[in-house]
Amino acid sequence: MTQTIAPRVRTLVLLILAVAGALLAGAAPASAHAALTGSDPAQGAVVDTAPPQLSLTFSEPVAVGDDSVRVLDPKGERVDKGDPANPSGTTYSVRLVSGLPDGTYTVAYQVVSADSHPVAGAFTFSIGAPSETTVAVSAQGSDEGLVGWLYGFGRYVSYAGFVVLAGGACFVLACWAPGARVRAVQRLVVSGWLTLTAATLGLLMLRGSYTTSGRIGDVFDLELLGDVLQTKTGAALVSRLLLLAAAALFIAVLFGAYARTADAGDPDRAAESDGGEPDKRDLTFGLALGGTVVAAGLAASWAMSEHASQGLQAGVAMPVDVVHLLAVAAWLGGLTALLVALYRAPVETPVGRDAVRRFSRLAFGSVVTLAVTGVYQSWRQLGSWSAFTDTRYGQLLLVKIALVAVMVAVAFLSRRWTQRLADARVSAAAEGTERAEEEKQPAGTVPAEASETPETSESSKTSKAENDAAGQDSVRAAQLARQRAAAEAARQKRLRDADPNRFGLRRSVLAEAGVAVVLLAVTTVLTQTEPGRTEQDARAAAATSSSASATGQGSGAVSLTMPFDTGGKNGKGVVSIDLDPAQAGDNALHVYVEGPDGTPVDVPEVKIALTLAAQDIGPLPVAPDRIATGHWSASGVQIPMAGDWKVEVTVRTSDIDQVTVSKNAQIG
Repeated sequence: MTQTIAPRVRTLVLLILAVAGALLAGAAPASAHAALTGSDPAQGAVVDTAPPQLSLTFSEPVAVGDDSVRVLDPKGERVDKGDPANPSGTTYSVRLVSGLPDGTYTVAYQVVSADSHPVAGAFTFSIGAPSETTVAVSAQGSDEGLVGWLYGFGRYVSYAGFVVLAGGACFVLACWAPGARVRAVQRLVVSGWLTLTAATLGLLMLRGSYTTSGRIGDVFDLELLGDVLQTKTGAALVSRLLLLAAAALFIAVLFGAYARTADAGDPDRAAESDGGEPDKRDLTFGLALGGTVVAAGLAASWAMSEHASQGLQAGVAMPVDVVHLLAVAAWLGGLTALLVALYRAPVETPVGRDAVRRFSRLAFGSVVTLAVTGVYQSWRQLGSWSAFTDTRYGQLLLVKIALVAVMVAVAFLSRRWTQRLADARVSAAAEGTERAEEEKQPAGTVPAEASETPETSESSKTSKAENDAAGQDSVRAAQLARQRAAAEAARQKRLRDADPNRFGLRRSVLAEAGVAVVLLAVTTVLTQTEPGRTEQDARAAAATSSSASATGQGSGAVSLTMPFDTGGKNGKGVVSIDLDPAQAGDNALHVYVEGPDGTPVDVPEVKIALTLAAQDIGPLPVAPDRIATGHWSASGVQIPMAGDWKVEVTVRTSDIDQVTVSKNAQIG
């Protein structure tokens, strides 16, 4: 029966990996987690006079380099000068050459979001009137193409390596101590360590090209590698490598000193070590504590550089993300180790019912932990129910939830098989009875399973007679012992495989592992997909950018639109500022606050502050008065001089929830 199962197992695994690869291949371009929420001049705007500078506003802080922002004239010549500056938290500006002629200008940007993903795009604005342009900006970002695919695959492999490494070791320590002596389990955990180490080195080498040029030749550029080491992501990858060195020591002790304390004769208990039971308990406790610290550190190397490190409540989100990753490893990695043990464990060390039950309890605790931490992460990344269906992140999250539900259902079937699984001790007793019956055979005979030919049996009898007469031929005795051992192993394997409950458990665990591979692929894609909050904020900004750019430029009026999210209940919306005539002297200021659906909403407090950093003026506070629902205004707002002013708006939606957003505006 098992001979027909093995090819099916290999086929199923290959199919699962193919599905996972297809998911990864479709993960692609829109992997940026920061979004361009505004610009000055605005996208598609037509301005009367050439602006002295161009500013871009993103949904979160980004990293910029010398060529992160390029402004090209209608002929394709660069008209920006100097490095990009950061006048405010999420706004970045670049100076333009003076005396720009009328025509259409192209802005191309490529930056790196705070959670490590490259962000690229392009748009146009016009001076005087639109014109034809010869500029052709490549639609492919640095995170696409071969380098982008390799980087995405490396991320998937690194997650898989961590899950197998941490989860396999957890299974041995918490569920099945004799597994430390099983070669197949040892190879599994070591393979996880090797996979994670190789993937981390690969990601470190690919990182420079992934965030800049996207060329495969730049992978070996040492200057780019040096730049990567100065970034947060580079530091996280280096930290991961150092922790993997500690993990290597942990593995050596786990499969060395700890393995020697395991009793191979009892699959569910560990025997006393030479130093006594207290020494064994101390070793187990030390390994559990050290392994937890190392695993948490490895998980933190992801949390400190990706989604959890940015956005709302980052101080809470990062430890929650660490716990989430550890729960994933304990569940999926432990499941992988259980599958290997069920198929590859030696007959003298079978996986008993108690070990499977312990893993069942561990998996249940992991699922509960995943549910709690997953709800928090979903709220943080989505922000609204509509984001489940309106954004790619939400749609992938629904797929992930469905896969988890399928895994839980299959795990319930596995639990039923476990309850009916024959106890290892009962099986051992039955085998002992059969062995006693065989021992009643005449000395020197070999069971039928081990007899290859009649000549072999006859030679064995002859050898026995010669040994009795001549003092035992050691070579023939060794051959006979090997034959008997092979026959005994084959018999025990048949007895083990003949147990229908164990066979059913194998199939259900194999199905769980298959779903787990796809689940891990979807999770990897999620980490590369723009969160729902960011995507919806970018849409809100894009929806109002046309009206902002169409605001009467001839009259000198300025209109600014900024999405906000205070993080509390009903804390998401869009605030718009109208300043007329946007010149030095008296100005009229109007503030409009709208909800995500575009309807006016009231908030407890709105405050404005104006700052001209170039002249060290401000912040100048402005306290507008409420006029109607969602509408505040202030008259006689004094602006002392022309310049590039930063307009900061503080919106408070409750007693404790408020946020400050800002945008630069050329006044005068």
